[in-house]
Amino acid sequence: MKVLLTADPELPVPPKLYGGIERIIDLLITGLQSKGHTVALIAHPDSTSTANAFFPWVGRQSQNKLDTLRNAKTLWTVAQKIQPNILHSFSRIAYLTPLITSSLPKVMSYQREPSARTTRWAAKLAGQSLTFTGCSDYICRRGRPNGGTWQPIHNCVVLDKFTFQPQVATDAPLVFLSRLERIKGVHTAIAIAKKTGRRLIIAGNRVNSVEGDAYWQNEILPHLDKNGIEYVGPVDDVQKNKLLGQAAAMLVPIGWNEPFGIVFAEAIACGTPVISCPTGALPEIVRQGTDGFLVTDIDSACDAVNSLGSINRFDCRQRAESHFSAEVIVGQYEALYQSILSQTHLKEQKEPCLDNLKEV
Repeated sequence: MKVLLTADPELPVPPKLYGGIERIIDLLITGLQSKGHTVALIAHPDSTSTANAFFPWVGRQSQNKLDTLRNAKTLWTVAQKIQPNILHSFSRIAYLTPLITSSLPKVMSYQREPSARTTRWAAKLAGQSLTFTGCSDYICRRGRPNGGTWQPIHNCVVLDKFTFQPQVATDAPLVFLSRLERIKGVHTAIAIAKKTGRRLIIAGNRVNSVEGDAYWQNEILPHLDKNGIEYVGPVDDVQKNKLLGQAAAMLVPIGWNEPFGIVFAEAIACGTPVISCPTGALPEIVRQGTDGFLVTDIDSACDAVNSLGSINRFDCRQRAESHFSAEVIVGQYEALYQSILSQTHLKEQKEPCLDNLKEV
């Protein structure tokens, strides 16, 4: 099978620092190659992926109209050149415009809430040649009213990067690991830690904006270095593994509909239970009372902290292995590709029919 993948133009694949979806794309590339498939990639020019063929985007900004036209042209040109069996886009759906009415099988993946207007337009024009995926069933439920076929495929973690810790110290801290913005709930985590008398280690990037600075100054900074609450800054993969592994729980009481949140899967990969809220995709990740607790207010969160002794950390790790490992998720994408090709009678063809592609 010959697969053409696309990533957003802002970050290389794999990313040098942060960039969740770029890591997923890189894992998909290596996973598909290990299964004998050929993979081409269109992405940021600085990408170091092991894809069999690489093509850089000309435009660097997803929201720039001229760059969108340039990148749509690039995608059309590459598809003409390599004749993929299937095109899988993790980038803007607008880049598919020249290919949208083609019979070339296409997969459009969403890591955030889809636009009703663009998905409705694409589903209508592409018909059966386009399949949508979402990083959670929550995202798919948001997209299905707009038309088309939607299938949830969760994001994944590299299990080898996260060491299972079967037990932690009796005075193990709670850990908040996410961006330091209001919707992630660090202020709520602080309140919970103070009310339960537990230490709290805060890690993650500050948000460089007027609102982000005000949030830091007014609701985070005054609490630091008091009552066992400390901020350690951003963390890399090695630091993240150590931080999560030593935690009694990862406490991220979100205040929005999280599309997925890879960090939640990373926590349970360490055997560390999660305390969060039952919004967005969290109920798909955390089994109540098994992998952690989904709470609705500070009081129920405090009850959850006091009930952490009932969680079997081995069950958390098993959940990550069976549902969120790279091997499992790559297998789901491969099965989706094969199903699409079978349904469109292209499985035995070496090249798809691209005779009706429209040039930009």
